[in-house]
Amino acid sequence: MKVNILDAHDRLLQFKKQSDYISKGCQDCIKSRPNEFGSHPFYIFAHKREIGEDEKISIYNQDLQDSLVNIGYKRKYSKIEQVPTHRLIWAPRLTKPTAQENSMLFKYYPSFDHIKIMWIIPDRSMWGQYIKDNLTENQIVCESIHDFRNNKGKLERVEDDDVSEEMAKEIYMAISFNARNDKMMGRLYE
Repeated sequence: MKVNILDAHDRLLQFKKQSDYISKGCQDCIKSRPNEFGSHPFYIFAHKREIGEDEKISIYNQDLQDSLVNIGYKRKYSKIEQVPTHRLIWAPRLTKPTAQENSMLFKYYPSFDHIKIMWIIPDRSMWGQYIKDNLTENQIVCESIHDFRNNKGKLERVEDDDVSEEMAKEIYMAISFNARNDKMMGRLYE
């Protein structure tokens, strides 16, 4: 089979663009984490979810409105069919989630400003793209897929430096309490 150099180069650029997107998603999640997390290490969980029809319409309408209000805005979607069908949800978590397809898990250590990759598990239909000798070969993805297939418990095992379930509940309760108080204070100043 003859490889088209330009096509291979385009695929490599797309692969690198995905890497930049992942890095940005992690950084955004780190910046927006709740203050109550303090200096505890926490997980960054990214998972793919379908966008409902009503939300697709809303995204399309917002794009149209932005183009009408802002002369410098360039429309992303000229037809409703161009609106994405899925989105990647990024969430900071104190406890490790269940391993699943279409998900990535990272662990952030605030004390060291270090991110550890726990797993990257793509959609099952894409697993073959990451095997050895492919342009998009990736050792972490291959190991994640292998563990997901053969040893899911390894991926989901509690880490030594994880906060306890009790501590996580206390932190989440503090987040909830502070959010309610902030909302009530906002009403007082309206």
